[in-house]
Amino acid sequence: MPITTTRRRLLAGSAASLALPAFARAQGAVKPRLTAISQWSAGSDGAAITALGKKFEEKGGVWQHSPVPGFTTEMMNKLRAQIMAGDPPACSQLKGPEIAAWSKIAPTVDLDAVVAAAGYEKVVAPDLAKLHKPAGKWIALPLQIYSTNMLFLSKRAMDKAKADKIPVTWADFNDLAEKMKAGGVASPIANGGTRPDDGQKFEAALAGISPLAYRAAIMNLEKKALEGPEIKAAFAQVRKIADWMDPNVGAQHFSTNLKRFVDGNMGMMIMGGWAQGVLRNAGFKFEDFLIAPGPSDNGKPVFLLNADAFIFWQRKEADLQAGQTLMAQLVMDPAIQTMYSQITGSIPVRTDVDLSGEGWSEGQRTTSAALKSAIASNQALLSMAHNMAQENGMTAAMIDVITEYVKDKTIKPDQAATRLAEAVEGAR
Repeated sequence: MPITTTRRRLLAGSAASLALPAFARAQGAVKPRLTAISQWSAGSDGAAITALGKKFEEKGGVWQHSPVPGFTTEMMNKLRAQIMAGDPPACSQLKGPEIAAWSKIAPTVDLDAVVAAAGYEKVVAPDLAKLHKPAGKWIALPLQIYSTNMLFLSKRAMDKAKADKIPVTWADFNDLAEKMKAGGVASPIANGGTRPDDGQKFEAALAGISPLAYRAAIMNLEKKALEGPEIKAAFAQVRKIADWMDPNVGAQHFSTNLKRFVDGNMGMMIMGGWAQGVLRNAGFKFEDFLIAPGPSDNGKPVFLLNADAFIFWQRKEADLQAGQTLMAQLVMDPAIQTMYSQITGSIPVRTDVDLSGEGWSEGQRTTSAALKSAIASNQALLSMAHNMAQENGMTAAMIDVITEYVKDKTIKPDQAATRLAEAVEGAR
């Protein structure tokens, strides 16, 4: 969503951020109150934010959450209207590069003190931390994480292929897809055909081929990397993925393929960790499928991060300042992150949360282990498809090229790479 800068916004954004210790001291003097805006109103997301609100109230606070059902754009429209009216919420849902963009519109809260007290930065992936402290100080807090490049495998399709090994590299993946096809699996790939799904195919391919090239091209937008051989190789891999899909899925959501996937008529799916929740909610069982990190040619897991977060807006009222302190403390609390992720199917942002106990799925444990491994080897990256690597406008320009390539098989990988570099340059 493009953000138009006005003189009023620039003046507001240039105001000094509110230092956390000032309102931290106010918490003991007044009843904490929090006004919050998010798009979470139904399903597991609605249940999770409601549970968080109850915890806030248990701590003596007044919870005033205003959900805006629908797409993120609708929530942002309400947020913009309140900011322009001089009445921003105490905190709101926001993620990725939009945090930096929106922090120029109105003054935000300096959360450094409460983050330091919680030791939070030590347990957050470095690239993720940077997004939430765009000017060097924490102004937003990530709450939950999904990986967008997890690999889901149908056990029945594996049986048809007479395969028992989970693919680790792209060569392994391609070999298994061919075995599935030969074994009678109609469509070795079960992905959908929406724009974010197309973006996920490409980002998983590139990150798995070269995390360094992904960081340079997609996260840093380096021209040389955008025109490099890894980009062309990623487009070639995307073509294979597209060719193994059902050509009739069109622009359908991936969830329309889940029964065929579980039945073994489709074999593998490259999808975010949320797919396990969708599968379970559809009545399928964990024994129907396997979950593993997406293919990585260097043998180490690559983790494409998609994280939800709250940004905190400056307010002068003592009760709202106290509410912001309490909310910040709750968001970073291991117990709260555990509760939240067990409801939504995500994993906690904190890498020190123990997922060995009850309430966690094997898929979540696998995802968490992949994140820790990826952080250790500097292969935790930011998702392009879900607006974590770049702002919405740049993301849209890149996905336009990818979607055209997926749908038009006459376009060659080197042509697609050239178009991607041109699209980035045009969107700068």
